[in-house]
Amino acid sequence: MDTATHDASEPTGAVPGTGPLSPSSRTELGRHRERAVGDRAALFAVLDSALICHLGVNVEGHTLVVPTVFATDRTGPDKGGTLYVHGSVAATSLRAAPEQDVCVTCTHLDGLVLARSAFHHSMNYRSAVVIGRGRLVSENAEKQHALNLIVDHVVPGRASTLRASTRKELAATAVIAVPLHEASVKTRAGDPVDDEADVAAGVWAGVLPLQLRAAPVRSAPDAADTPVPAHVRTRAEALGCRGS
Repeated sequence: MDTATHDASEPTGAVPGTGPLSPSSRTELGRHRERAVGDRAALFAVLDSALICHLGVNVEGHTLVVPTVFATDRTGPDKGGTLYVHGSVAATSLRAAPEQDVCVTCTHLDGLVLARSAFHHSMNYRSAVVIGRGRLVSENAEKQHALNLIVDHVVPGRASTLRASTRKELAATAVIAVPLHEASVKTRAGDPVDDEADVAAGVWAGVLPLQLRAAPVRSAPDAADTPVPAHVRTRAEALGCRGS
């Protein structure tokens, strides 16, 4: 595993994942700069609560953006920490990602902002953009670590209940590491912002809140007699499941 590089945006002795973001010109907001969040902890809050990300890569001269599961490691070997994505070694996006700058985005949609004019309609959201040079994880120890993080990102505590990956499975899996140093966070919350004349006209406006909610857990037919593990029940409850 490569040696970690100290992130200059975090003071020496700081808790990993804290301190200010240091966006470059590539991640600095151009519009609605008041919606930028400069705290690095906010970046991890967005990433930690997202189930998928979108990976943007250049493939043979054109841009390809694919959804994928991921995980982060605040103390990973890359500058600012590490974001890991994985997939088949045959995946075009992962074959192209190493040794080029890639873009990873996550978005939480929190509400539909319904204004009194089409122009002022908006959405409430929390989003993160990460840009960095993709690194192919070649060492099995780091690859297994990354895969465990990805499993636990989806359902915390699950990786330790699974058998170890076989050499064949590891060989068939590609893992790309992306440094978290160059990133930005943008959010919007609140009500519609309408022109005074539109408000005076008496037309309704408001917000339709949205949230991700889990349905009751379904056991596989061949696991019907096996109790649902506690970590799965805990995850379902954390995602707002209202039934067993």
